[in-house]
Amino acid sequence: MSEPHQSGDELDDYKEQDRFLPIANVARIMKKALPDNAKIAKEAKETVQECVSEFISFITSEASDRCQLEKRKTINGEDILWAMQSLGFENYAEVLKLYLAKYRETTKIERQASNKDKDNGEEDIKHNLDDQLFQQQQMNAGYYQGNENGNF
Repeated sequence: MSEPHQSGDELDDYKEQDRFLPIANVARIMKKALPDNAKIAKEAKETVQECVSEFISFITSEASDRCQLEKRKTINGEDILWAMQSLGFENYAEVLKLYLAKYRETTKIERQASNKDKDNGEEDIKHNLDDQLFQQQQMNAGYYQGNENGNF
């Protein structure tokens, strides 16, 4: 069975879409930072989509270089934080360091929960996770609200 013929432009568009985060995800994140009645132009969504995708590639490339120098194959959270700091994004790295610690704490609790008997303390663990999630959301909200003037 032969492949349908694709023009060069269609092939370029396909490859470009593979490089970018899904636009629906980008739009959802953008929408969370705006009032409920705000609208976002398609061009704005596409611009942010390209920017965040490029940013992720930039940081990941720097982290990958570090891993190669250290003869490691796996990029971890510390590599990403190191890359961000070495590229001048230390303010963001500090916030992400806190997030990484909370994430690791939460996954540790989840692993412990999966190892326990389902009938023992499941509600306590769920409540603890809910509390941690709420605290993380409050911390993030405070950070972003405190930095609305561009002081990152």
